[in-house]
Amino acid sequence: MDELAAIRVFARVAKAGTFSEAARQLDMSTSSVSRQINALEESLGIRLFKRSTRNLVLTEAGETYLASVDPALKQLELARRTALSYQRTISGAIRFHARTSAGTEVIVPALSEFFARYPDIEIDITLTDERVDLLANGVDVAVWLGKLEDSSMVARNLSGSRRVICGSPAYLRRHGIPRKPDDLLQHSCLVYLQHNYLKDWRFQKDGQSFTIPVTGKLRTPNSVVLMEGAKQGLGLVMLQGWMVRKSVQEGSLQTVLEEYEAYPTEADTALYIVYPHRHGLPLKVRVFIDFLVQLFDPGSTAAP
Repeated sequence: MDELAAIRVFARVAKAGTFSEAARQLDMSTSSVSRQINALEESLGIRLFKRSTRNLVLTEAGETYLASVDPALKQLELARRTALSYQRTISGAIRFHARTSAGTEVIVPALSEFFARYPDIEIDITLTDERVDLLANGVDVAVWLGKLEDSSMVARNLSGSRRVICGSPAYLRRHGIPRKPDDLLQHSCLVYLQHNYLKDWRFQKDGQSFTIPVTGKLRTPNSVVLMEGAKQGLGLVMLQGWMVRKSVQEGSLQTVLEEYEAYPTEADTALYIVYPHRHGLPLKVRVFIDFLVQLFDPGSTAAP
């Protein structure tokens, strides 16, 4: 017996006055209502109703029981409606962690557009390249780089591991445009220093692979610093396409070796949206996730 369901049926019968009327209101058969009441009485060990062919009256124990359970049922209904309101209204606060480069170059510049669509949403944003326990820290959604280890989390791909090579127009005028990966040996290449990243750049084209040991004037674990160094003419850089898209459109960076697929490492360095629940996401989180997916889609009008 589902005790809570039986209690709900009991309260409805008590207020309707007959099994048949309660059954009509609950969209159940009269026999099902009767079985629920019988099972509840058996479970409690008391009679809840005095039954006759014409009347259905609460016993003294039934009246006492109704007085106890009715407020609880009303509280449960209020809680249910409150929970449903989160799915019907797009409002409230979102706690969001984003990788620094993704946040500064793509997400934060586009937040005004998101708030224009959803003025009743607030976002608490932390930019960090560190992964934290989302549940323990109350984080609703995060943007991470690399393979997800925790199978209890949900990960949705934002971009692949492929990168682009680019430099400032001034640098390329001074040092020439590389036409093949080997040409990079004659260039200053700005190196990303991070776990799993080597001082080699990997390329593929027509089934052939190339691994080029690169050196340059600037080495850092911060991709934003690398991009700024490339803009200042310090050398060529390998970065995510979404990160340099705006700079390429504005002309401060120019891509090269576009016919080659470029990768910084053999490890998974794709960008992912990560969140702790697959089902029952609040609507505010769901629309924010959809916005992020659209934002990183190079074919989307929302992409920067």
